[in-house]
Amino acid sequence: MALLRGLAALGILLLAVVLQVAVFGYVSVDGVVPDLALLVVVAAALTRGPQFAAVLGFAGGLLLDVAPPADHVAGRWALAFVVVGYLAGRVRQDARNSTLAALATVAACAFVGTSVYALTGLVLDDGAMAAGEMLRVVGISVVWDVLVTPLVLPVLLLAFRRLRPPQLVY
Repeated sequence: MALLRGLAALGILLLAVVLQVAVFGYVSVDGVVPDLALLVVVAAALTRGPQFAAVLGFAGGLLLDVAPPADHVAGRWALAFVVVGYLAGRVRQDARNSTLAALATVAACAFVGTSVYALTGLVLDDGAMAAGEMLRVVGISVVWDVLVTPLVLPVLLLAFRRLRPPQLVY
């Protein structure tokens, strides 16, 4: 049963990556699209905890790293999403009971995830971007993710609650 839950979570993540790359590419602002994979990782973190979200974040990051048009060093998104999954999972008790806290969690995770991705690009000298341009991209990413959150996050939270293993009561 745990394998089926894991495959379902991976399916949700794969669908998010496909939509992000294939569909939302048409509504990009300066090349930045809503990060649906990040929202999947945050939803997993809020319902299942930091360990599950970090593993799912690694898988989602790898999918984004190899999805066309992959023009960067592989592993940058994977690292960013592992950090995001772990951090979002650590605040899950506060964020899952309040809409405003969940929105703030998404904003913080979008900022951290995009910043980790950009900073690893600087360290690896991959697609050298000016600092001002990086800040603009991070800002656009945060705004996109916050705007999409009310439409996507409730559905994802419901899906991951249904995928949660039953709790044993003693």
